[in-house]
Amino acid sequence: MPQRPTQGAAELVGAGHSHKLTHHVHSVVHRLGAHVKVLALLGFMLVVVATPGDWYAAFGVYFLALVVIVVISQVPASHLLPRMLIETPFVVFAVLMPFVATGPRSEVLGLMVSESGLIAGWTLLVKATLGVIAGLTLAATTEPQDLVRGLSRLHLPDLMVQIMGFMIRYLDVVGDDLRRQHVALTSRGFVARDPRHWPVLGKSAGALFIRSFERGERVHLAMLSRGYTGRLP
Repeated sequence: MPQRPTQGAAELVGAGHSHKLTHHVHSVVHRLGAHVKVLALLGFMLVVVATPGDWYAAFGVYFLALVVIVVISQVPASHLLPRMLIETPFVVFAVLMPFVATGPRSEVLGLMVSESGLIAGWTLLVKATLGVIAGLTLAATTEPQDLVRGLSRLHLPDLMVQIMGFMIRYLDVVGDDLRRQHVALTSRGFVARDPRHWPVLGKSAGALFIRSFERGERVHLAMLSRGYTGRLP
């Protein structure tokens, strides 16, 4: 009897494939079903986003809850903190908002800032930080193939599950291409020091995109030649 399409989609990731975001220990959080953790993350983020920015005590409770979960999951801070750099654009935008927003202004630490911008910047920063910590905790406690299976159990469309499975499967491949580009540029003495070097970085990014797009087309054609019709056997 053929397997269900969602099971085949999960196998795209590969049985032995592991991602660098995953921290391998045997905690209670690791053993929870991926679909349970995805639903918990979704519910948590809905509550965080719906919380008004001036409910400071509520955000403190959310943060303490995340700390407890991280401690139970046995994921060290040294694993999470470096990966929180992904939040940098939100931090920069949140810091700029008090200075660029309009409305009544107040003096804070000797600087005149917008009151509405200060509240908006705080709200953005705290909600983004909570979301990043929660997302990284999910990634650290869930194997990629388990996450794909969990999404299948939540009855996401098969095509979306397949796309996510391929994305996870080839993420490291694209990363290796990027590292090879970096090595090639470095071996030729290239060091990006100022905006004059941005055109070179732009061309490198364009080449990486084209190479990845062409690889995707080749994989798709190979699947079609083997009888793929939108559902994995």
